[in-house]
Amino acid sequence: MDLKNNIMPDFGKVPPQAIDCEEAVLGAMMLEGDVASEIITLLKPEAFYKNSNRKIFEAIQFISHAGQPVDSITVTERLRATGGLEEVGGPVYLMGLTNKIVSAANTEYHSGIILQKYLQRELIRVSSEIQSKAYDDTYDIKDLLDFAENSIFHISQTNVKSDPVRLSKCIDDVLIEIGKIFYKEKELVGIPSGFTPIDRKTGGFQGSNLIIVAARPSMGKTALAQIIAKNMAIQKYPVGIFTLEMSNSELGIRYLSGESGYSNMRIKSADIDYDKLCMTANNIANLPIYLDETAGLSIYELRSKVKKLILKSGIKAVIIDYLQLMHGEGKSREQEVSFISRGLKGIAKEFSIPVIALSQLNREVETRNTKRPMLSDLRESGQIEQDADMVWFLYRPEVYGFKDFQIGNDNYDSSGLLLIDCAKHRNGPIFSIPLYHNESFSVIQDTKIEDKCTF
Repeated sequence: MDLKNNIMPDFGKVPPQAIDCEEAVLGAMMLEGDVASEIITLLKPEAFYKNSNRKIFEAIQFISHAGQPVDSITVTERLRATGGLEEVGGPVYLMGLTNKIVSAANTEYHSGIILQKYLQRELIRVSSEIQSKAYDDTYDIKDLLDFAENSIFHISQTNVKSDPVRLSKCIDDVLIEIGKIFYKEKELVGIPSGFTPIDRKTGGFQGSNLIIVAARPSMGKTALAQIIAKNMAIQKYPVGIFTLEMSNSELGIRYLSGESGYSNMRIKSADIDYDKLCMTANNIANLPIYLDETAGLSIYELRSKVKKLILKSGIKAVIIDYLQLMHGEGKSREQEVSFISRGLKGIAKEFSIPVIALSQLNREVETRNTKRPMLSDLRESGQIEQDADMVWFLYRPEVYGFKDFQIGNDNYDSSGLLLIDCAKHRNGPIFSIPLYHNESFSVIQDTKIEDKCTF
């Protein structure tokens, strides 16, 4: 028997296979052309264990993509043209495949069995390769773990399929969610940011959405992200924060500062009333916020961690601080950032949760008279703009020496002003919302902040 030519480890056992199903599927594809176009979307050539069956599938795939009718005659001619007809067993074998089929009704089920056996073989192959590398002391353990997660991720993605649904099902789901708001069972379709003016414009953060929060350094990206996470957690939405720049303890200090009224520096130097600080800490210590300070996180690692947090802690949103510090694939930095951006959008869609990713802006914004960011300032990749469902820019005119600032027809004192500029909103209007930021106390709110300690 001619077998699949992928190298499989020899454990003294026959690799998982379903030759009868392979023959039944190929026969049905040549018997009914409509079946062929459907199965091509479900399977790929390497899913077939038997080499001759794989070559026949490749021929059917070529014919279908060329827009030609698929039957035993066209497949025979295609294999003859490529010199593979005798290798697969000749016209007799092809006719034998169609003669075995009475009905194509179970073809999709048989295809599922073929895919299952293929995934089993891939797991055996990958696990064997991981085991072999693990015995080799020349491999760096981080590289080995990246290889393992990457390999398993690709196998799992092979099995991720989404079936088409009728519009009526989508409409029903939307009406149910809108009904909950109408009857006051909930306030928003999505997860609230905690800032009422923003939530009125967005309806909250939606599942499957990628939200990019971008700014130059020291504009308040991390502060805004941690406040949004806190607001979510207060309203019973667990959230995971992946902080690639700051340590968990630094974020902890920021949360204590915002809650207690002591500045970050006073907490760090212990210039505080310790008992009062401990009492204040109780207000936030039990919030469902989960911090991960893993440096150089890859998309594969992030996906694995997010899945664990969903299963273990039920998180409803993810925040990444920040995108450019993640590790991606690509020959150039632009390709690497594009890979990361697509990966973040993929995670949002796969787990149906909002992913909020902080991002740096390039220096071109500093050369502009107004210093106000625009979409072209997104650093290192235009792919970020394409993948994002929303893009927010943070802008503090006070940092650039502007004393007054105009939003629409309204003038604002720039002291403490933090502008949220939504430059892209796939499912709604763009907007500019003024918030107020006190950097010393890690506080952001939608009203003017008093710059003083509460204790």
